[in-house]
Amino acid sequence: MAYQSVEFVQDGPIGRLAISRPDRANSMDLGFWRELVDVFTTVADDASVRVVVLTGHGKHFTSGIDLSALDSVVRAEPAAKATDEARIRDRFRRTILELQEGFSTIERCRVPVLAAVHGACIGGGIDLISACDMRYCTRDAFFSIHETNIGMTADVGTLQRLPKLIPDGLMRELSYTGRRMGAEEARTSGLVNAVYDSTEAMLDGVNGIAAEIASKSPLAVTGCKEMITYARDHSVADGLNYIATWNAAFLSGPEMQIALEAQSQKAQVAYDDLLAAPREVKSRLA
Repeated sequence: MAYQSVEFVQDGPIGRLAISRPDRANSMDLGFWRELVDVFTTVADDASVRVVVLTGHGKHFTSGIDLSALDSVVRAEPAAKATDEARIRDRFRRTILELQEGFSTIERCRVPVLAAVHGACIGGGIDLISACDMRYCTRDAFFSIHETNIGMTADVGTLQRLPKLIPDGLMRELSYTGRRMGAEEARTSGLVNAVYDSTEAMLDGVNGIAAEIASKSPLAVTGCKEMITYARDHSVADGLNYIATWNAAFLSGPEMQIALEAQSQKAQVAYDDLLAAPREVKSRLA
């Protein structure tokens, strides 16, 4: 499928997704959200994809939401001659929930998503990378919860996910002030895993990590992602109970035996892909 705001290609087991509006500093128009959901729905259905690397074309990763798109959402005409302010606000709320869903599809995606950030990552960009599994950046990268600077509160995931990634006091400072955070501060605070000297070096490094992930058992990797995300939002007891149930259902004895034998022989294992949902089931769920 041809996209207008993003570009998605599959390179073996690695999906490569790029925000592709370089002439607009990769700002996020409404089409971006629709296409993002479509991409991650496709990834969820395609069992041959084992990891996704998220980048941006052009000078910046993303300058956040396209202000014209934001204005169209805020100033949307009431539908069906609705004049009741409560109904207008309900419609606005549902629009925000739809935008939130775009980034939630990343968090729920069965495969790890690695964000590789260069240049600016502001506003909606923070919402976006907060939903990813890992984040990496170039030395020239900077991050800003920019919504505060334009008189609004970030509402599509930053304030809910970022406190799980960086210290509370720093999170509050960034959100209250809207200031820029540089690459080194992002690394020391835990927002990004590593800082690279150039975009080329970053992509080499992140692609290497993606290839390493793709070489592992997809059953084990998807189980790790499911358990880590679940544990973040639940008690230790809940998490322990869930992993016991998960492994009772999904632990593959034959795959473990193959992996152990390969380790003893210092050999690589070519793990089978997961099974895709039957087409007739997907069509009924569509």
